Amino acid sequence: MERMLQIRCKNNKKKVEVPLGCNLLDVYHILNLEMPYGPVSAKVNNKVEGLHYRLFNNKDIEFLDVTSASGMRTYTRSLFFLLVKAVEDTFPGCQLRIAAPIARGYYCKLRMEREVTPEDVALIRERMRQIVAEDIPFHRMQCPTEDAIDLFRQKGMVSKVKLLESVGSLYTHYYKLGDSIDYFYGSLLTHTGGLQVFDLIPYHDGCLLRVPSMKDPDKLEDMVNQQKLLDIFDEHHTWQDIVGISTVGDFNRACMDGHTTDLINVSEALQEKKIARIADEINSRKGVRIVLIAGPSSSGKTTFSKRLAIQLMACGLKPYPVSLDDYFVDREKTPLDEHGEYDFESLYALNLELFNSHMKALLSGQEVILPKYNFQAGKSESSGNVLKLEENTILILEGIHALNPELLPQIDEARKYKIYVSAITTIMLDDHNYIPTTDNRLLRRIVRDFKYRGCSALDTIRRWPSVQAGENKWIFPYQEHADMMFNSALLFELAVIREQAIPLLEQVPENVTEYSEAYRLRKFLRFFVPMPSLQIPPTSLLREFLGGSSFQY
Repeated sequence: MERMLQIRCKNNKKKVEVPLGCNLLDVYHILNLEMPYGPVSAKVNNKVEGLHYRLFNNKDIEFLDVTSASGMRTYTRSLFFLLVKAVEDTFPGCQLRIAAPIARGYYCKLRMEREVTPEDVALIRERMRQIVAEDIPFHRMQCPTEDAIDLFRQKGMVSKVKLLESVGSLYTHYYKLGDSIDYFYGSLLTHTGGLQVFDLIPYHDGCLLRVPSMKDPDKLEDMVNQQKLLDIFDEHHTWQDIVGISTVGDFNRACMDGHTTDLINVSEALQEKKIARIADEINSRKGVRIVLIAGPSSSGKTTFSKRLAIQLMACGLKPYPVSLDDYFVDREKTPLDEHGEYDFESLYALNLELFNSHMKALLSGQEVILPKYNFQAGKSESSGNVLKLEENTILILEGIHALNPELLPQIDEARKYKIYVSAITTIMLDDHNYIPTTDNRLLRRIVRDFKYRGCSALDTIRRWPSVQAGENKWIFPYQEHADMMFNSALLFELAVIREQAIPLLEQVPENVTEYSEAYRLRKFLRFFVPMPSLQIPPTSLLREFLGGSSFQY
């Protein structure tokens, strides 16, 4: 008699018996679920698995589609492998690097002996469509790690060899698509036929892989111009290629060879040099009196503004910080969000009229009495501090709305200098596995919130979607308005964060939905050789999150 397992499905809140050894796709069909955009993967006991995953014990299962962040990652990784195979088939010997998330797609570089042409991109796109039409299976293979390393070495996939050699796992998995092989640190679809929505277009010196919209998966994401962000990626990738550390495998080897101190010192020096250049440019623009600094959560804006202030002082200027938080409206005047809750992240939670009148008065040489916001009472009060700008005084305003054109519409653009700060992660796991910048910031926030705000990793992960929604609405649309972008990510930081973040992530219980994200982040961090924080200087941007900073916050 066939042995049966009991499955509890969260999608329809039903229990069902399924045969021992069946896979998740079989379970989906047994349940007769209807998911117009899925399934693409599933949470099994709150761990995300591919639909290849076979069941040998009773499980809780929740099927995911591309309207979820995890489901979209599965779809996107599958597109990456589809692109890898199409390039291999169309241009044998050509090396592909999935370089950066740009323009709501993925900028990819093709290493050929000549310049990439639009005709080349069209040929690759056509081959991708043929592979989708053929509905070829993605096979998930498992083997001893040394066997996988040999396979990738034979294929000339050096970045994967370095990564797997440095991680130290006894066994590993990889994927096959026809005669192509690749490694990805998450699940893929079961067949190429599920990849109906995508496009590949010429973009700069390579191509742009376009992906579906999470809100409307039948359509592609709308493209946006992100030239300045692309320039930051190119700048850092060029530097990393020069020093020979473009992937985590390169980084791990350098650490194991005893170059930890050099990595820290060079990375910190590059940031300080960039901050000094920004200060010099501000000083050269004699009309600038207000520096506006914006960026998403955990981007290091506060430490950046303090280090910039020091460099401005070195230029002979007198920086004066102004907190936008002190210009909040009285709490009862705060706008409400769609749930009827106070929306403190809204631009209109600020008293824009008072703020603009104060800035105009200061720039015209008048005195103003600065406000102070009483957060306990929810009221704006007078601080008693009188400010009048001297000839060399420059105001520094840091906040999420600093680049929004509606913040200071009455001030001449020539009086402002706008800076966008974010942790733009440029090191990659390998040539086909980029590291999402949002993962870097989330890990920073998990460590900081535990250390300084008494929040658990569970609390931080639970709040993160609402934080991201606020960023998408109030920050990211204006990032290209900046005069300068500053990358606050450090080449070595995830190796340092690993030691503080993993114990916090391990405290997230298995019976909550956030466990899947905690588990994913733990797995990801273990790709890095751990690095102690003792050698990181007290002025480092990373100290804002780790502790031990010489700055007062």
